[in-house]
This record gives sequence, structure tokens and C-alpha cells, in this order.
Amino acid sequence: MSVPVSVLIPTMNEERNIAACLDNLIGWASDIVVVDSGSTDRTLALCAERGVRTIYHAYADHRSQIQWALASIAWKHDWFMLIDADYRLTDALKRQIEQVLQDDAPDARGYYTGYRRYFRGRPVRGVRNRRLLLVRRSHARVDDSELVDFRFIVNGRTGTLPGAVVENNQNELDIDFWIDKHQKFARRIAIEQILRTEKMLVWGDELRPRPFGTSDERVIWLKNLWYAMPLYVRPVALFLYQYGLRGGFLDGWNGFVFHAFQAFWFRLLVDVHIGDYRRKLRSGEISLEQLAALAGRVPAAAPRPRAAAGEPVRLG
Repeated sequence: MSVPVSVLIPTMNEERNIAACLDNLIGWASDIVVVDSGSTDRTLALCAERGVRTIYHAYADHRSQIQWALASIAWKHDWFMLIDADYRLTDALKRQIEQVLQDDAPDARGYYTGYRRYFRGRPVRGVRNRRLLLVRRSHARVDDSELVDFRFIVNGRTGTLPGAVVENNQNELDIDFWIDKHQKFARRIAIEQILRTEKMLVWGDELRPRPFGTSDERVIWLKNLWYAMPLYVRPVALFLYQYGLRGGFLDGWNGFVFHAFQAFWFRLLVDVHIGDYRRKLRSGEISLEQLAALAGRVPAAAPRPRAAAGEPVRLG
């Protein structure tokens, strides 16, 4: 069954993932576009073999890449999904999406779905379990208040589907790939926290941190809590929370390795960078403006006007 949904897949050297991703969608989604940022492996060949529309666009950051795609590509449908190359939709989720698109409730603007995380080919517990996967393009925009994480902001009502999207990155079978990727993120996340602490970077006024709101609203609330915790202590706390309280220990040694890297090592590396940057700021070796320039782009801090009257703005 072909459903009226447009799918964007950003790629860069994804030959280990893209074939399974496309095979999961072809024949189901009626509009699929791959936006590639210069792959040198077999990514483009695998897309061509499957007859998928492929467009080149140079990569600066995830936010601007998605914004460009939304504004520049002739999409066939208003219902839209952003799918990373290492994502797969479960059959249950596909059936649920088919149903909501068939019903097409006029006030529905987006749907959160379940999320399952795999690490080195095996499932792990203890991480975020919701994604805003399906949105109406005409009522959604890319959040520009963060430097690393990405999310949509939706003007209107959102719902939740119990089916799941599965993230299973085959590149992570090589642990060096995972480490190298997170080393790149660590400095940018450190800079983001400092800029947010110094009020040079603020949440947009649509982002309402709430412990019992949507999945994204809870994430923003937790991030604010995280920023207030002492450096070097919080990686230990996060590891104990994810590995212990959220059941990561049930996944054996693979679960231990994942949480030791993701919750402890990566967050500790971020804290080390924060400490280094703060010392440079205190000594005058670097200014906040220079630190912001290192991040490549700082979103405007001025609040945005709220959406028109109607359904309340929801974080997406």
C-alpha cells in the first residue's frame, strides 16, 4: 500500500545503512527524496539502483540542511517524515500511520512514535523512547534554538502512535566510528551549554519546558536541570540513572558498554571541554563572541512571536 507521505533522508557515506532504509520505505511511502552531502562510497549507487530521487546539497549542520530541503524541494505531500539512513519503521508503525493518514483529522499537526535504539547490532534500554516522526509541513518548522540536537516545532495538536521507529546504525559495528562521531559533537555541545548559561542562546518562546508535557518538552526541562548540575558529577548520575534505574543493565555487556560510553564517557568529555573553555574565558584567552564563532552559528536570542490563535503551540 502506497501512502501519501513525503520522506526526507539525509545522507553522507551511508552505504552500510541506506539500502535497508530504502527497502523499508519503497512501495510504502509514495514520495522519497535523499539529500546527499557528498558521499564518496556506494550510497548514491544504491539509491540509483532503487530509482530514488537524489539531490546534492553541501552540509553545514543538520538544522540548516533540513531547512534547505523543506524550502527548496518540490514535495508531493503535506504529511512529512525525516528519516535518518539508519532508521527502520516497524510494520506496526506503518499500519498506524496508514490509519491516521486515512482518517486525516484536520486538527492533527504531528505524531510522536515509539523509538528503539540498537547499539552494535543489539537493542539497548534506558534512552529516550519517543520521536516526533510525522508532521504536517504546513504547520511545522525546524527549531533554531539549539546547536546540536534537532527537532520540529509544530503549531497545533500532536498525537502519539504506539508503533516504533528503530535506529540501528551499522557503522557503529566499528566502535571507532562511534567514538569519532561523538568527539566531534562534544565540543559543540560544550559551547552550547556555555552560551545558554550566559544567555547568548535561549530557548524559543514556543519551547515550554515541562516535566509532564510532550517528549520534547520533557527533554528541554531535563536539559535545564542538567545545566544546573555540577560538572563531572552529572555523568556519573546519568550513567547510574540509565544503566541502573532505566534497566540498561538488563542488556548484558553490550548495555554496559553503550551506557558507559554514551552516558558517562561522552558526557564527561563534554564537561572537560566546558571546564577548558571556562578557564580560557576567565583568563581572557577567548571571548564569548569568539566561542560562539567556533560553533559556526548562533541562533537569534530574541523571542519569536507566538503562532496565531487556535490550537496551542506544541514542541515538536
